[in-house]
Amino acid sequence: MAQDAALAAALFTVTFGPGRLEGTTGLTLQAALVLPLVWRRRAPLTVFGVIAAVAFAQWLLGIQLPADAALLIALGTVTARSPWRHALLAGIVLESGAVLSAARWAPEGRFLASSAAMTAAIAACALLGANVRIRRAAQEDHIAHLERERDQKARLAVAEERARIAREMHDSITHNLSVIVALADAVVHTRPDDPLAVTDQIAETGRQTLTDMRRSLGILRDGEPDAERHPLPGIAQLEPLCEQMRAVGLPTRLRVDEGPACVPVAAQLTAYRIVQESLTNTLKHAPAGTSAEVRVSCSPRAVTVEVTDDGPAASVTTPGRGIAGMRERAAAYGGALHAGPFPGGGWQVLARLDLGSTQ
Repeated sequence: MAQDAALAAALFTVTFGPGRLEGTTGLTLQAALVLPLVWRRRAPLTVFGVIAAVAFAQWLLGIQLPADAALLIALGTVTARSPWRHALLAGIVLESGAVLSAARWAPEGRFLASSAAMTAAIAACALLGANVRIRRAAQEDHIAHLERERDQKARLAVAEERARIAREMHDSITHNLSVIVALADAVVHTRPDDPLAVTDQIAETGRQTLTDMRRSLGILRDGEPDAERHPLPGIAQLEPLCEQMRAVGLPTRLRVDEGPACVPVAAQLTAYRIVQESLTNTLKHAPAGTSAEVRVSCSPRAVTVEVTDDGPAASVTTPGRGIAGMRERAAAYGGALHAGPFPGGGWQVLARLDLGSTQ
């Protein structure tokens, strides 16, 4: 409204001058023509109607005022901001006024020329308003498109985060619960020499499960005791993982070719989770006496993870959510994962993480 008030004041000043107004009536008409422009964007059709009514009264009184240019501004606003039928109605009204004005004030023999000049001005203002309308619609469509893209990206981000949490919860909690069950079975059935050591290991595994769950949900802060006791796992934590598996009755050998220092932390976590899920599956599905072997090969370009066991293939059930999660982890690094039985018995999980294709 401040801009429109400034426009109205400027139009009043430009069209105000000696010889242009005829006393109080002319001054009143001058103000009545330009003042409604202050509200032209809030009520375009109403403002146009008020100005047209004032202009008709001016025509009836026979007073010519340059402030009639307010009609052109009002028409452009109606064309830019109102429905097309309103713009058409305003154009017809203004064209009718142009014909009446030419009939009354055009010099003798200049009726057609005056009418054509005013018609050209009306058409120019209408086209200008239509151009503004089209550009605004295009801009609104562009903004709506950007908002839809933003919403879609937000939904994808939420879906990816949910999938990440699901993978982390599945891999970590399933593994730790399997270990806890195996340790509890050892206390009940095998009666170890030091049952308190086994229960301590059960308690520690339970605490690690809670820490992993809180970390997956994003509520574990750096510097907390649990975070220091159970850091984010990587290739360096594969040896404790294998020791844990050996403690619950799954003999596991580990071989790491070259050092993992060149592997990013996120890729190390992915490799760890693949090994963890593979060993958990072996612990759950393979019979007693099965042994496993883990081999990890690291380079600046790729990480290869291979987990094998020598259990009979007939004891392996159909792959489930765990293997699908491992494939998703490998795919996030532009790699692939193969999981299946050996022809002569046993099971193999082979994954390659391409460090140059991290998404």
